[in-house]
Amino acid sequence: MVFFSFFATLKLKGGLAMKKIILATREFRDTYVKQIEKDYQFLVYRKDQAIDWSQVEITIGWKPEWKDYLLTEKTNLKWVQAISAGVDTLPLKEFAKYGIRLSNGSGIHAESITDHLLALLFMENRGIFQAIQQQRKQQWSPNTIPYTKLSDQEILIVGTGQIGQKLAQALTFFGVSPIGINTSGHEVAGFDKTFALSDLHACAKTADCVINILPLTEETTHLYDAAFFAQMKPSASFYNVGRGPSVDTTALAKALEKKQLAFAALDVFEEEPLPENDPLWLIENLLITPHISGHTPHFQKAFMAIFLANLQQFLAKQELEKNEINLDKGY
Repeated sequence: MVFFSFFATLKLKGGLAMKKIILATREFRDTYVKQIEKDYQFLVYRKDQAIDWSQVEITIGWKPEWKDYLLTEKTNLKWVQAISAGVDTLPLKEFAKYGIRLSNGSGIHAESITDHLLALLFMENRGIFQAIQQQRKQQWSPNTIPYTKLSDQEILIVGTGQIGQKLAQALTFFGVSPIGINTSGHEVAGFDKTFALSDLHACAKTADCVINILPLTEETTHLYDAAFFAQMKPSASFYNVGRGPSVDTTALAKALEKKQLAFAALDVFEEEPLPENDPLWLIENLLITPHISGHTPHFQKAFMAIFLANLQQFLAKQELEKNEINLDKGY
C-alpha cells in the first residue's frame, strides 16, 4: 500500500502549518511517494475524500471535476504535471489565465511507439499482413503477397519531437533516409530532410509511407482529410499513432475503399473505444490496434524521472526542467 501522510506538517515561525498538497490521479510506489513527502503532502484523489483545495499547489494528472476548485481567482495551483504526452484534453486557456504551468510525459513512450511503428513497417513491407489474411482463408498464394525492401522506402514522419527523432534514428539504422515534417521546417538531427507543415501535401505525393505523430491542436484537427489522401500514391500507406481527431476517418475509409492508398494502420481514433458497429472494422486493408502503441514497461520509473527532476527545479527556482508546454501553442 502507498503510504499517505495526511497529517504531515511544516514547522513555521509562530506555530505549525499543513504542508502544501500534491494531488495525483493515480497511486505511485512508496519509494517515489517518500521522496515527494519530504516537501509536500501527497494525496491520491478519491471522490469521497475531503480535500483542502486551497493547499493544492501541484497536481499529477488532471480530472475535469477539479476545475471548480482549482481554476478560480483564489487558486494556489501553480503546476500541473500531465501523465500523458498529449495535453489537448486539458483546459489550457484556463491554465494560462491563472498562471498555472504545465508539463507532460513526452519521451516516456518514445521507445514503445518506435517499436510499434517498426513492427508495422516490417509487417507491411514483408507481406505479413496479407499472409495473415490468407491464413484465415486457408489460402496458399505466395505470388499474390507483395513485398518491398524497407531501405528503398521514402518514409515521411509528420512530427519531429522525441518520438519522431527516436523513430528516425531507428530507421536510419535500417538504411532509410527519413524525411520529417514540423511546423516551420527547421532542421532536426536524425532526419535526412525536413519540411514545413505547409508542405505536407507536396511531400505526400512521393512518400511511400506517411506516419503521423503530431499533437492535437486546432491546426492539426482533420489535417488528414480527403484532399490529403487524394495526394498519396496508390501504393502508399498511412499510419496514425498521434491523436485520433487529426484524421478524418470517413475520408480515410473512402480512400482505402477506392484504393487511393494501399494500406493504413490506426492506433488512435476520433471516438474511443471504437464502436463495435463502426465500418472501419470491416475494411480489409486497414489494421486497427486499440491505442496500445504507447504502452510502456516500467512506466512509473520513467514518469517519475521526469516529475522528480521538475519538482527539484520547481522547489529551487519555481521553474520546470523538462517538457514544459507552451500553453498558447498547445505543445
